Amino acid sequence: MYDFTRRSFVISAAAAGAAFGLKGPIEFFSSAAHAQGSNPIGAPQALVDQGFAKFKVGSIEVTQVYDGHWEKAHDEKFIRNATLDETKAALKKANLTDAFVPIPFTITVVRIGGRTIMFDSSTGGQLAPTAGRLVAKNLAAAGIQPSDISAIVVTHYHADHIWGLMAKETNAQLYPNAEIIVPEAEHKHWSAPELVEKVPEGARGNVRRIQSTISTWKNVKPAAAGTEVTAGVRSIATHGHTPGHTSYVVSSGSDTLIVGGDVTNIQSLNLANPGWHLVFDGNPTMAEEGRRKLYDQAVADKSIITGYHWGLPGAGTLQKDGNGYALVPVAV
Repeated sequence: MYDFTRRSFVISAAAAGAAFGLKGPIEFFSSAAHAQGSNPIGAPQALVDQGFAKFKVGSIEVTQVYDGHWEKAHDEKFIRNATLDETKAALKKANLTDAFVPIPFTITVVRIGGRTIMFDSSTGGQLAPTAGRLVAKNLAAAGIQPSDISAIVVTHYHADHIWGLMAKETNAQLYPNAEIIVPEAEHKHWSAPELVEKVPEGARGNVRRIQSTISTWKNVKPAAAGTEVTAGVRSIATHGHTPGHTSYVVSSGSDTLIVGGDVTNIQSLNLANPGWHLVFDGNPTMAEEGRRKLYDQAVADKSIITGYHWGLPGAGTLQKDGNGYALVPVAV
């Protein structure tokens, strides 16, 4: 059912290397109006304060853990086919601040078949100053210890998804006893030695970091698209955001949960406007095609689906809403 056709992926050198696939530096800031501890992301304040949300999809126990957010400075080039005014209007329509783009980071953890599986690993507190809460407090607040996690399933290799696997200063593994399952196509792309010379100078540090850590760790398992990557978890090729971006379907009997990763960014932008091409998408046309296909299927099947940048609770069912989609959040 969730089986996307693999296609060739063309990505510019500039888009391949930096932390989020961008050329040059990216700006993180914490404004005076929205200092750490405040809630510009539109989530219920009680959930943000708690730091997690729990719900069940049939027999699947789901915990979504809030790592914080990025107050991304506005940039005319952020959305390739929308103006800054249109971007701000979309934020206002969703009752979000338009002083910046508020991008939350939300990690999904499932308990299935006696195993605890985490999808992606957070920023590791190494990006936005308002992020880093998963390891600092929220994972423990949710009743989950790092030693509980038997597998970490990665959607793609952008920094906000993988830097939580490693210590800031030493790159030491933070989950050395967990199996780390990664998309085969993504792993191959970022592990290629020649990639270092293909990206801009400022992006090479991130590529080297990946190649000196994930590419060498013995507990990393590359898994092909369209396969059961671990018991109860099947991969879906949703390439476009990155060369091997992958989503997952968690199944227990007739119960299913889709972990969407970065098929979209925040809801008010390209969930509501699936045709908008954010600069984070290396191949925006492919990303849009995959987004529409996955979401149309989720609407038809009434599936519960998550988004990494959807805040708390970062999951629900989708409904068609004009030319886009609207999220109906799960009850927590």
